[in-house]
Amino acid sequence: MPLVVPGVTADNMGGDKTQEWMNKLAGKKLSEEPTSETTFCKTELPKETRVIEPGMMVTKDFKEDRLNVHVNEDGTVSHVTHG
Repeated sequence: MPLVVPGVTADNMGGDKTQEWMNKLAGKKLSEEPTSETTFCKTELPKETRVIEPGMMVTKDFKEDRLNVHVNEDGTVSHVTHG
């Protein structure tokens, strides 16, 4: 049985928003150029966004509305999380 913690479970962690952003960004590269089939314009990301590159140090603080965009070595988005 999974651990259920009120206010912290997946239902309350922006799962739908996370999946929505995953659908928009997965497999694309972030760019300053307008969004296309292979790129996504950085200016269209939410204000509370951090791009996390491989090996990059990040804080462990939790911000429910912060979008974390994880990119591969070549800059392609691998996955996104909120927190």
